[in-house]
Amino acid sequence: MVFELQGHRGARGLFPESTVEGFVSTVALGVDAIELDVAVTADRVPVVFHDVALHGDIVRGPDGAWLAGEGPLLRSLTLAELARYDVGRLRPGSRYAAAHPGQVPCDGARIPTLQAVFAATSPVRIDAELKTLPDRPEATVSPAEMADLVLAVAASCGALGRLDVRSFDWRGLHHVRARHPDLPLTFLTSPETVARAALWWDGPTPDAHGGSVPRVVAAAAAVEASAAAAAGSTWAPDYRDLTEAQVQEARSLGLRVVPWTVNDPGDMTRLIAWGVDGLCTDRPDLARQVMVRAGLKLPPAGCRE
Repeated sequence: MVFELQGHRGARGLFPESTVEGFVSTVALGVDAIELDVAVTADRVPVVFHDVALHGDIVRGPDGAWLAGEGPLLRSLTLAELARYDVGRLRPGSRYAAAHPGQVPCDGARIPTLQAVFAATSPVRIDAELKTLPDRPEATVSPAEMADLVLAVAASCGALGRLDVRSFDWRGLHHVRARHPDLPLTFLTSPETVARAALWWDGPTPDAHGGSVPRVVAAAAAVEASAAAAAGSTWAPDYRDLTEAQVQEARSLGLRVVPWTVNDPGDMTRLIAWGVDGLCTDRPDLARQVMVRAGLKLPPAGCRE
């Protein structure tokens, strides 16, 4: 099978997350795709950062001090204002730093624009998550606006062929599908969004599909899609909430299954044996070792055009 190795936020377990420096190092390590999250600044520039607001586990202010708690929303800052913050090191002593003890810092790294990430990571795929929150609509631009801005950046970089759009908030995915029926989409789910499906999935719920999450994803993926795009659509569940039966059901419906965020080699081995189509991981170095043992083809290390 064609197996896809995705570096989560680059390779968060090894390099500063969501930075050009981290993404370049991840590409050099060898992945098929970079997974990242998109925010939009006050001056409507798509940038790459996981959360909707700055926070002190990652971010140091212009004075060099760690932010105390949650900082400003990214949508409230211009690109020039955002460039004053350093995101190259995890806050020492934080639980976040303890969870990623192998991360090598890169002081001075900044929150990058999506355009800069496309330029730095060719030719690997970009799996761009539209980070919008239906339960906090004021925290971001609308799903449609974010989707349009992401598509415009990819088009300006000549990189629509490298783009896969993903989201827990399926409103943005529906908007992308209406604009680009051939573009691959990834439907993200978590226990929280399954429990509140009517909100996060823009209407459909598992109850309408016999309790099956894969069937809801397959139905959503088929709306206004070309045959090729529908067949290439991906379900990305939380791996801790995934069963082997769900993997088989999803694949029987024509879906790819790429769970997130899988960092333990034992879990990787088990999921590969179940027949998943890829893994999203903070540790692509460990995943590459597991892939070798499983007889899977590795993405080339240092792959750059």
